[in-house]
Amino acid sequence: MTGTEPVAEAESGARPAARVEGRDAILEAAAAAFTERGYTATTIDDIADRLGATKGRVYHYYRSKADIFLDIHRYAMQRMLDVVTPLAQGGDPPEARIAAMVRAHAILLMTSFPFQRVSVQGLERHLAGRVTERQRAALDGVIRMRDAYEGLFVRVLEEGVAAGTFRPLVPRRAVKPILGSLNWLTVWYRPRPREEAAAQALIADEMVEFVVRGLRP
Repeated sequence: MTGTEPVAEAESGARPAARVEGRDAILEAAAAAFTERGYTATTIDDIADRLGATKGRVYHYYRSKADIFLDIHRYAMQRMLDVVTPLAQGGDPPEARIAAMVRAHAILLMTSFPFQRVSVQGLERHLAGRVTERQRAALDGVIRMRDAYEGLFVRVLEEGVAAGTFRPLVPRRAVKPILGSLNWLTVWYRPRPREEAAAQALIADEMVEFVVRGLRP
C-alpha cells in the first residue's frame, strides 16, 4: 500500500470513491487532527476544517471517525511492512538486518510522523466496545498486521541468538522493549520546518546504536 491505493470497504469502512486523492487528503487531515487533539477530542468538523471543506466531503468517503482512525492505522502499518519486510528477509547477517530495520522504522516514524503517531495511540483502547461488526473485522486485520510486523523482528532476533551474534535473550520478549523504545520517538520527537534528512538520519543512527549495543553478548 502506498497511500494512493484504495482500501477495501469491507475492511476499512471507506466508501467507494471516484477520486482516491480525496480519501488521501482526508487521512492526512485526520492524522494531523488526531495528533494535535487526540482521537476522543477530534470531531468530523475538525477534520473538515483542516481540509477547508464541509463534513459532507468527509462522509462521502467515510462513514465515521472510527473508520478514518482504522484506515490511518492500516496505512501506517502497511507502510512499515512494505519497507521493513525486504530488510528482514535479506541475505545480510542478523546484526546488519536488525540495524537496517531499526533505522528504517525510525526514519518512517519521522517522515510520516502524524500517521505513525496516531498508529501508536492505542487502537484497542480508543475503539473498545464501540465498534460495529465490520469495524471489529477491520480492527482484527490491523492487529494481524501489527503481529506480522513484530514477527519480522522476532525471526531475525532468533537467527542472531542461534548464531551467537546476539546474547541469549528470549526474542518474543525482547522485541517488546525494542519496538517500545523506537515508538517512544513519537512522544518526544517533533518535525521541524525545513528539517534536513541528515538530521533525521542522525537520530535514526542513535536509535540503531542503542538497540544493537543492547543485543550484543
